[in-house]
Amino acid sequence: MNVSQVSVPFNSPVRMPNGLQWYEDELYVMDQLTDDVFVLDIDGSVKRVITTETVNGSGITVGGGFIWTACNSRNGATARPQRPTDYHTSNVRKVDPVTGETIDYFPTPDGGGIHGIEYDEGNIWITAFEPKALVLIDGTTYEVIKQFPCELNVLHGLARDGNGIWCSDRAEKEVVKFDIDSGEEIDRVVLPEDGPDPHGLSIREGVLWYSDADFPEAEGMRGYPEIGFIK
Repeated sequence: MNVSQVSVPFNSPVRMPNGLQWYEDELYVMDQLTDDVFVLDIDGSVKRVITTETVNGSGITVGGGFIWTACNSRNGATARPQRPTDYHTSNVRKVDPVTGETIDYFPTPDGGGIHGIEYDEGNIWITAFEPKALVLIDGTTYEVIKQFPCELNVLHGLARDGNGIWCSDRAEKEVVKFDIDSGEEIDRVVLPEDGPDPHGLSIREGVLWYSDADFPEAEGMRGYPEIGFIK
């Protein structure tokens, strides 16, 4: 299997970029260290920072006039120091893009953790862990529309692309594209052994971008954050 190369156009100004989403010409980045959303210009400079009520933020998407953030909190925060405000329920938050206020939220349907999240024409794709699956949630009622199993090692970022959806496997350094109707694999990208551990994903002008949160104290990780795209 061919190994794809990556390009890093700018140094990440975000310490733990665990999720990212291109929206128009701005890059929204979920910082798991602070639970804030950093909005970057196309050159990587910080345009603004949105303080949110997200807890242990593990993913982000933008759509319908709102920011949606993933709170991977079932077992508490483990990738960063815990805070008194942390809780042990994983959910998705609907966030005002100006104030950062939580407008609404819904729990993960399986009660388990969550990493990836992707807006899709009014609905929300998320990753599920118990069992491992990609799940499409109604963006109004928060009921499950459909789901299909996804047996990657560590499901992380999501990005819709044509008739498919990409899902990153942080542990295996791979990104796999699945058919959104059948759930069958239709493409796979393998990253270099010494390359990034892909956390967040987003598509911009047909190019697949990734973020690598790379927690500095986690065993086996490189110890520095990275935002780039796959060539």
